[in-house]
Amino acid sequence: MARNCLQAAELTTSGRPVLLPTEIECSLLSTVDLECEDLPNFPHLKSGLLILTTHRLLWLPESTAASSASAIPLAAITHIFSAKKSIKSMFASPRLRFQLSVSPEGWVSDSGSGSRSVVVTVVVRGKGDLDAFLNKFWDSWRGRAWEIVHEQAGSDVASGSGSSSGMYTREGAVRMVGVSGILRKEQEMWESTDKSLQDAFQDLNALMSKAKEMVMLAEKMRQKLLSGSTSQPSAENDEELGSKQEMQDWLLSVGIISPVTKESAGAMYHQQLSRQLADFVRLPLERSGGMMNLIDIYCLFNRARGTELISPEDLLQACSLWEKFDVPVMLRKFDSGVMVIQNKSHSDEEVILLSLCKLFHVDKILQLCGLKHISFLVEMILIPKSSE
Repeated sequence: MARNCLQAAELTTSGRPVLLPTEIECSLLSTVDLECEDLPNFPHLKSGLLILTTHRLLWLPESTAASSASAIPLAAITHIFSAKKSIKSMFASPRLRFQLSVSPEGWVSDSGSGSRSVVVTVVVRGKGDLDAFLNKFWDSWRGRAWEIVHEQAGSDVASGSGSSSGMYTREGAVRMVGVSGILRKEQEMWESTDKSLQDAFQDLNALMSKAKEMVMLAEKMRQKLLSGSTSQPSAENDEELGSKQEMQDWLLSVGIISPVTKESAGAMYHQQLSRQLADFVRLPLERSGGMMNLIDIYCLFNRARGTELISPEDLLQACSLWEKFDVPVMLRKFDSGVMVIQNKSHSDEEVILLSLCKLFHVDKILQLCGLKHISFLVEMILIPKSSE
């Protein structure tokens, strides 16, 4: 059996695509086939979900099997054909074609530096605005957002390599080296960050224009905290690592880089919103012991979406769709009418015990007893009960 010539796309537990840094969803089409007669090792992609981002074309199957999700980098596309209108096309499924650069063996790479070109056809079997999708396809391909990331990375490497030799910079200034140089560089970075925050909070318009920049900045700070926590695993830094973890979780909740919107998802809005919500609630549920009030989730989720707010009805409909998807969370309604979101793996006894332990700060007592996590105490209490 021939291997898949396309790149594999990683999916979350709810079936949403894992986006690259600075990658944003642009449009979506449902029930789509991808065909290529020029490549014998082109995969059999039928009746799936086609997602256009600023960096890639993602094809997702109806099931959540991560192994069958495929990606086509926009950098590998050399030409997009205009849609032709004819009498024959009125009675057939809408189609669009683009030219793809591949290697002599037929593989698709990120660079798009292939030796030959093949034509890929997108066949839309379901309902969708193909013209609007094609316009956004053109805009994303011409925008070449993936090159901006590479240029920034290349400039960082160039500046780093240029500053590693000699006592003076190219401008003739004395170079700061050693500990003082590191401190000076950190100070300049924090001053730049502080200036960005001040500019963003001058008025509402500035805040909206700076929203993406703030989310990317928070993500970079979270990654830095994560790398810093792994480099110091000593026992005396446990308290410092705990504060870093809290800071990391807080930065993670600052915002969603690419929130699902009605404009990008179209008729699939509530399904994709449901999957994105299932990914988002994972961290808040872990911090709260496995259960949270639906109102609290609504506030946290809207805060993370920034200006792309959703209504309570949209949230409730997204939660109700979890029964159709294989996600690790569920919507639960008590006899009193209160609705909560709860992990499927957590029982009522676990949730109550974890909440009580955190309320009375049992985690500090456990550290004195040699236990590292509250869940150990929960297991010690629940195991004897289950064996009776």
